[in-house]
Amino acid sequence: MSRFLRLVAHRYRLLLQTSALCFSQSVLAVEPLPTPLTLQYALELADQTHPERSLADAGLAQAQAHRSQVGASDDIHIALTAELRAIEPSEIAVYDTRNDSLARLSLSKQLYDFGRTAHAEEAAEAGLESQQWQLLEVRQQRRLDVMARFFDVLLADLEFARDNEALSIDYIRFDRARTKNELGKVSDIEMLELESSYQLSRHKLTASRNRQRITRSQLAISLNRPLDLPGDLESPEFESVQELPDIEPLVEQALRENPRLKTLHAELQAAQKQLQASEAEDNPILRAELEAAAYKRELGGRNPLTAALVFELPLYQGDRVEARVAEQRALVQQKQAELSVYELALRQQLLDYWLELDRLRIELEGLHVTGDYRDLYLDRSRTLYDLDMATDLGDSMTQIADIQFERAKNAYQIQLTQARIKALTGDLLVPQEKKY
Repeated sequence: MSRFLRLVAHRYRLLLQTSALCFSQSVLAVEPLPTPLTLQYALELADQTHPERSLADAGLAQAQAHRSQVGASDDIHIALTAELRAIEPSEIAVYDTRNDSLARLSLSKQLYDFGRTAHAEEAAEAGLESQQWQLLEVRQQRRLDVMARFFDVLLADLEFARDNEALSIDYIRFDRARTKNELGKVSDIEMLELESSYQLSRHKLTASRNRQRITRSQLAISLNRPLDLPGDLESPEFESVQELPDIEPLVEQALRENPRLKTLHAELQAAQKQLQASEAEDNPILRAELEAAAYKRELGGRNPLTAALVFELPLYQGDRVEARVAEQRALVQQKQAELSVYELALRQQLLDYWLELDRLRIELEGLHVTGDYRDLYLDRSRTLYDLDMATDLGDSMTQIADIQFERAKNAYQIQLTQARIKALTGDLLVPQEKKY
């Protein structure tokens, strides 16, 4: 009885430990995002669990299983057969027993199939490599998506701050005009014009507030946290923009290292090897067979041990082989076309990003000049405002907020474009260590 109680207690402790582990994992899974959320932390989450990443991992697992299946196709086959048989013996039979039971242990091993299995294994290996590169491409796209969504939130916050500043200024102007209108110092038309500007600013502020909510939802979804909207975000610090490299070396590097291009190359190789495997289905097969048997009813034609070297040559298989060969040949042509199409698209896409980065650098220089001008103009407006000689201080402050928004937008676009160029040239992420 005590042994039974100890067993129950042990199983109860295991249940409690398992429940605690599951609870801790569920707590970690719903751990809220930190405040403020940094770009580095968001990018770390980009490489964690996400439906798109799960799909890529599933594809890789399927490729691993397929390679194992192909590799095991010529493994040793061992089978045990047992038969309980009852017969009516012949009148001239030496043994008149009715029990004709037997047990048979058979072993067979394919020794050589003249290239069929070898080509199939090479095709499976190439398919596995293509899934590995596809996983890297998914990881890169996840990283780029999180980066873009993170920047969208920061821009939405700046846009809201700018529009909020403009609304405050327009309200002050409208309120002053309304007071002066009651005193007869401002006409109804001027007051309605200022009220119209104020209502327009209210509309823009509402749209900005909605963009804050939308962009945060998009960022949360990209982080696979749809119910955990991020609060404050920390603006990242970027290094100064470097000189643009020449486009030709970038194109050459992309043609060598682009993950999508490597995926297509591997898929083409897999299709070519599978074509060779299909063409080899008419080749002969050489295998070894060994059989040991025990019989209840001994007969002269029954042997307790048999060994054979079997050479099998297919003579006719109908149109099955030709159909499979034709299908694989068409697939090879398709993969060659996909590879050529993407090479052309890759060249153009890389050039587009390169030219866009050059445009953004020129735009940045102009924004610096405009920003310096706005700063000086704001100082001048403040001085004149203190002397009651100017009334455009609010406009100057709004323009400063606008130039800050444009500068941030330019900086984020530069960083995102540089990251996209790195992704195309294979520099954004390195392949994970192979675990197969």
